[in-house]
Amino acid sequence: MVATNLAVSRARMGEKVCLVDFDAGLANAHLLLGIAPRHDIGDLIAGRVSAMEALTKGPEGVQLISGGVGRTALANPTRRELDKLYRSLRKIEDEFDLTIIDHGAGLGYATVTHLAATSTLILVTNPEVTALSDAYALYKQAHAVNPEIRVGLVVNRARDRETAEGARERFEAVAMRFLSHSPEFIGWIPQEDAIYRSVQARTPVCIGSPGSESARALTRIAEWDPISHARTPRPFYERARRALR
Repeated sequence: MVATNLAVSRARMGEKVCLVDFDAGLANAHLLLGIAPRHDIGDLIAGRVSAMEALTKGPEGVQLISGGVGRTALANPTRRELDKLYRSLRKIEDEFDLTIIDHGAGLGYATVTHLAATSTLILVTNPEVTALSDAYALYKQAHAVNPEIRVGLVVNRARDRETAEGARERFEAVAMRFLSHSPEFIGWIPQEDAIYRSVQARTPVCIGSPGSESARALTRIAEWDPISHARTPRPFYERARRALR
């Protein structure tokens, strides 16, 4: 939900945006954007289509590469498969001002190589203790493989500001205690009916309910300055391929 609305918001700011749904096998970005891709990451790995052919246009001109649904083999791609995929995606990288990569929970090999390659990470969690623990583990790993990474923390599904601030404080306390640094808190998203309705309507909440609290919160998150400077001097997918070695 955050990734799709972030992509739409940045496209509205005049950027050419590519969203890559890397929750391979369990992808849902296409559902939230209301589109039906003909191809997905599995087709790229198999060499059936090029990255350009795998793109599907969504709202506000956002281009999506779907992660595929129901393909359990995509959940844990091999190094060789990832290298082939990264080489394919590198060919279209320069066509876009911004590439957003949406990962599901966990620290699979694809996630770690992306963390090593990127300059900017938006870490999305929620107030539940298990979610905060998982987010801390990912944050710790991100800095282990990429000490220069810029990280913004987002608390999703918060009942109110007090709940969100409490989650932020707990996360920062642990991070400062064990790592001596913490991410920048860039916003919180309320748990409200507008998001539920947007999911059911398969329309990003920034489009379907632009005046809602959640839409305004997501728009503010999209304005986080490091996103505008996220492009790395060396092409991202070259860096990701190097991290595979």
